[in-house]
Amino acid sequence: MPTIIPPDSPALPAAFDILGIAVFALTGALSAAQMRQTFVTVAFFALMTGVGGGTLRDLLIGAPVFWVRDPFVAPVCLAVALLAWFTPVRWWQGRLLEWADALGLAVYSGFGTIKAMAWGVPPVPAMVMGVVTGCVGGIVRDVVAGQPSILMRPELYVTAGALAAAVAAAGLAMGFSPALTWAVAATVGFALRGAAIHWSLGLPAHEGAD
Repeated sequence: MPTIIPPDSPALPAAFDILGIAVFALTGALSAAQMRQTFVTVAFFALMTGVGGGTLRDLLIGAPVFWVRDPFVAPVCLAVALLAWFTPVRWWQGRLLEWADALGLAVYSGFGTIKAMAWGVPPVPAMVMGVVTGCVGGIVRDVVAGQPSILMRPELYVTAGALAAAVAAAGLAMGFSPALTWAVAATVGFALRGAAIHWSLGLPAHEGAD
């Protein structure tokens, strides 16, 4: 089994990680706000959604859990919760929440893959870590909120995260810089998820016993 070696320095600037966290935290905070929850619950949803996928990724690859050691992550989630709390819910109605989630999925799936590979994880497992990073926070948000999980909807979701992760792994394998690789991976993943939202694109469902 390959040894996972901690990198000498982060593969990407911390600002990229914060971007993904903030977008996902916003989807969690807005979900709680739309259910008319207290500010404590809104803040909890923001943190849980923002760091859920990254926390599981770090535990699986043997890295220190990022947000426990980073002085900015929890304040960013709190700031996002304040934004959701003090702005009218009508500002966020419609499909804006879905588009924010799509951006978070693409940004975080690419980032998770790149971080895993920086820690010495082989490309295919690193892609899985990217999908975990991009999807788990939203899954936990939906489960805790008692809402149907995004995974159970017909539109492409995990597939978009997997595409971003695959592009990220391929880019690094071909020797491109992590920053350029992340930008392309996030763009491609967001484009696929956006197309799925706009045109209701989905994979064929299992036909069942009939």
